[in-house]
Amino acid sequence: MSIIWNVPFLLRIILSLFGILLFQRMLRRLDLAMLMGIAILALWIGHSLPGALEVAAGRLFSPDMLFLALVIAGVICISARMAEAGIMRDLVISLKSRLSRRNLLMALPAVVGLLPMPAGALFSAPLVEDADDGKCLDSRQKTCINYWCRHIWEFWWPLYPGVLLAVDMSGLPVWKFSLLLSPLFLAAVAASRLFLLRKVPQGPPAPRGPDDKAFLPLILPIVMVIAVYLALLAAIPAIGRFNKYLPMAIGVLAGLATLQGQHPANARIWWKIAFSRRVGDLVLIIILARLYGSFIETRLPEGDLLMERLRLELDSFGIPALFLIVAIPFISGLTTGITVGYIGASFPVALSLAGPGDFYSTIILGYCSGYIGMMLSPIHVCLLVTNDYFKTGLMSSLAGVLKPALLVFAAAVAYSILALGIPPPAGM
Repeated sequence: MSIIWNVPFLLRIILSLFGILLFQRMLRRLDLAMLMGIAILALWIGHSLPGALEVAAGRLFSPDMLFLALVIAGVICISARMAEAGIMRDLVISLKSRLSRRNLLMALPAVVGLLPMPAGALFSAPLVEDADDGKCLDSRQKTCINYWCRHIWEFWWPLYPGVLLAVDMSGLPVWKFSLLLSPLFLAAVAASRLFLLRKVPQGPPAPRGPDDKAFLPLILPIVMVIAVYLALLAAIPAIGRFNKYLPMAIGVLAGLATLQGQHPANARIWWKIAFSRRVGDLVLIIILARLYGSFIETRLPEGDLLMERLRLELDSFGIPALFLIVAIPFISGLTTGITVGYIGASFPVALSLAGPGDFYSTIILGYCSGYIGMMLSPIHVCLLVTNDYFKTGLMSSLAGVLKPALLVFAAAVAYSILALGIPPPAGM
């Protein structure tokens, strides 16, 4: 037994992470896997059962957790209602009459990607198929375009649960985090143009028909979320200081109200959406990810910070922190295939390894490494449903997005070097 308690803290954290990945593979349930990983980490770093429950309760019943859960649930409700009301279909018709074939093939999965729908690539796949009316592309090309372009927003778009979870863990305001990661979004767009869309003929836009609707009203609920959030931060900054998620929660309520005004639905429909399994599962994963992070961030029973022990071990073992900042998120993304999974499992560790001048570069590298792992994951649901729709091979599809992934990672490395030396925000 003494061997178990003499295991370095670094290895305990890594093994708890791999425990999550192993349990997920065995149980096919990320929520149960994360709960078991939390228990392993909490008890193995020395907390008693009552002490571990106290740490968990402190995070679970915090105002931040409450507002974060409300934001996540509200965003999923917006996306589900927009799909149900036929707004996404109208968006496709509107885009077809305004964009060339090349731009349309990128825009369709990207527009669907604005809404964080689980397995949303299945929704955009038939749209991509329909846009290729000249049959210029083979199934593998359409698979890669649909899969890659669907996820270009996940670096910075603040409606994504993974982005909001990373914001919470980094301690940055939403706008600042989004601004910091937006260059990687541009790199993802450039990669899609260079490797996936370069050989697609331009082709003229489709003629406008009677079903063609104006584009802005269709995305007005999404615009309202962001507009109200930014307006509140600018006009009443005290709201953001009271709770960083409160302005976003109010913005989400404004988006829901706008959507209800455009497409009225009775209470039964909203109840069905709000209390659907999809909403509950995602909120639960977010909560568990934050509970895992709380044990990374909290003090050990002896009073030391876990990360202080970790730093001492890294110094004594000679393991470069940079290697862990890249490797742990990548492995997490590769084995979970979901943004919330790799953020929740690896971001507390990666951020804890950041030095005074490495804060922003660590966020850039850690987030991008996890993103690349997620996009190359053979268990990513969006990849699986896209492969099934276009009847393509899994390894062939992964090979098709490898070059765009490498370009984005190279951009992240260069960008992280530029960010070195910038001091973190005061108080961090």
